Amino acid sequence: MNHTKRKLAIIGTVGVPARYGGFETLAHQLVKNLNKKYQLTVYNSTKHYSSKERIPSWNGAKIKYIPLSANGILSIPYDIISMIHAVLFCEVLLILGVSGCLFLPIIKLFFPFRKIIVNVDGLEWRRAKWSKPARFFLLGSEKIAIRFADEIIADNAAIQKYVFDRYGKVCRLIEYGADHNQSRAFQPATLKKFPFLKNKYAFKVARIEPENNVHLILKAFAKQNKLPIVVVGNWKNSAYGHSLLNEFKTFPHLHLLDPIYEPHLLNQIRSNAIFYVHGHSEGGTNPSLVEAMYLGLPILSFDIIYNRITTENEAVYFGTEKTLDILLENLDQLNPTQMASRLAAVANRRYLWSVIADKYSLLVSGSSRVEEPSFDFELPVKLQRAIA
Repeated sequence: MNHTKRKLAIIGTVGVPARYGGFETLAHQLVKNLNKKYQLTVYNSTKHYSSKERIPSWNGAKIKYIPLSANGILSIPYDIISMIHAVLFCEVLLILGVSGCLFLPIIKLFFPFRKIIVNVDGLEWRRAKWSKPARFFLLGSEKIAIRFADEIIADNAAIQKYVFDRYGKVCRLIEYGADHNQSRAFQPATLKKFPFLKNKYAFKVARIEPENNVHLILKAFAKQNKLPIVVVGNWKNSAYGHSLLNEFKTFPHLHLLDPIYEPHLLNQIRSNAIFYVHGHSEGGTNPSLVEAMYLGLPILSFDIIYNRITTENEAVYFGTEKTLDILLENLDQLNPTQMASRLAAVANRRYLWSVIADKYSLLVSGSSRVEEPSFDFELPVKLQRAIA
């Protein structure tokens, strides 16, 4: 009897071990959870791993290095080169993101028996950071991915509905895990470095981009002094970030920190906050949101369908600066302890990596049935217009 494991390639991330973002964490956790079921190969970018860090394997997965950046416009050739290599010897290609998917018709033409699974991410073409030509390209890549992939994954029911309404295709709903994060007590060195953490504070971690409503949140917090906020982000990577840093760095109760890549330090700061503030208005199920839920934090969330689905309407929501002003004036009336408990219960039911990995495994093996979903919500007007 042949017990050879099926060969699975994971394509489209910076690489593993994870050190960058949501897709990297997903790849990291899939390797940890599925390395006994499949022969795994993960594609890494040499731009993010020094020559000393370029190990040939990790947790039983082979690692192949591509000498290109995995981000920005270079993500297109990065993904395509990874696909060309993977399709020669892997039976299943899991592609995270659509930027290189213009190459899928060629793969299906010459390798029709390779199984192609694409996670479409958070409708990347809608993000404000991209130019019009880039958005046009990403939308085209999305169309090709959905037409030629054997399976499509959406990380949020709103994206699942968008794919069904726009393309008439049923895709799988698989979200993100959060239990790789754990609550951490402050270490003395942390409090020495950041003495303002000794007092109560709200917390936010995000890329500093307009769609994450960082400007709205900082304006609201600047107008009150009841609750300081700590915001961790890449302030120096854009004109938008530089502008906000210059405008708000003089406020003593607004603590604007550079990116923190050490998980133990980030979890100390995050898990000891009394509120998590989530401003994302795009992107489906956001990893930082499910992580805050799992850590048992009460959440003030931007009011968009993605976030309501993720939190099962158990957070408190704001859609404008004025709404957030009112919430900040009435924090004691929000029942934060009960809110945190309900959100943690949702996370422990839906956002565990063992649950997520099992769903991917069923998809790779072909043993899960496709059923037409039913939706009890409406998409945002802008998405409805895009579909029309």
